[in-house]
Amino acid sequence: MFRVTSRLLDCRITFFTRSPCGLCDTAKAVVQRVNAKRSLKYHEINVMEPGQEKWKSLYEFDTPVIHIDKANAPETTPSSLKLMHRFSEDQVLATMDAAEAS
Repeated sequence: MFRVTSRLLDCRITFFTRSPCGLCDTAKAVVQRVNAKRSLKYHEINVMEPGQEKWKSLYEFDTPVIHIDKANAPETTPSSLKLMHRFSEDQVLATMDAAEAS
């Protein structure tokens, strides 16, 4: 007998980018493919824009970076689960699982 289950928790992915950034374009495509498979909330931050000094100081030379949090978390923080530079769909999905379990 099959049991139907649904995910009760969604994740939020905060994508830290800059322009131009070829690695960011590739990473964004990975996140889009993950989103086609699994529901997520997406927020993008260009670390070079005014008002993003906090994130620029952390990630100016490290983009792309994604933070993965529970969807109901108040905001992303530097201690959020993260993946940097090059990552696969499987790595994103596994990190989403870890965020949901925390």
